[in-house]
Amino acid sequence: MADQVELFYAPQTRATGVRVLLEELGAPYTLNVLNFKLGENRQSGFLAVNPAGKVPTVRFGEAVITEQVAIYIYLADLFPEKGLTPALDDPRRGPYLRWFVYMASCFEPALVDRALKREEPPRPMSPYGSFDTVIENMRAQIAKGPYVLGDRLTALDVLWAMGLRWGIMFGIVPELDEFKRYTARYFERPAVVKVLQEDQNLAREQEEAAIAAGIT
Repeated sequence: MADQVELFYAPQTRATGVRVLLEELGAPYTLNVLNFKLGENRQSGFLAVNPAGKVPTVRFGEAVITEQVAIYIYLADLFPEKGLTPALDDPRRGPYLRWFVYMASCFEPALVDRALKREEPPRPMSPYGSFDTVIENMRAQIAKGPYVLGDRLTALDVLWAMGLRWGIMFGIVPELDEFKRYTARYFERPAVVKVLQEDQNLAREQEEAAIAAGIT
């Protein structure tokens, strides 16, 4: 494949998970690193690519892909030979898409409401039902394990492992045994270990750059 994936990236953001996925795929990629503390995501060059000023953003050839779930699905489909996405005629393709969308449309809105201590919306208007329902649905799916779709690792596991670990770290997601076992097992994978270590180093460098620029 001639083109490299370009990932617009900032450490310790949702872009971290996309980089882990690229490592899992063994995909050729370049990082376009943005320092949010210096406001580089609000500069005209990046806004011309993604007017929302958000990462992750991916560019591949002429295609620009934004929104976390769309990026995961796109990248896994771009490298099908790596086996991290079910084929269109695979019975698991439907559940694969379902649980991707569930993360974006139910899990994240429920977490945001809980983190901000907002009252849950009335059931008829809620995109996710209730926080407890979302957590139980995810617990029940992971309990079938060892991966979200059973015995096969997919790109879905990168998203879920990163999301659950983040939620647990900030005390929003309950520390259920199923979640702890699942995230602990995934975070031992070489791709995660590598990216998180480099992420930590890069975050430190960006903090030092912000301090040098008089930004605290």
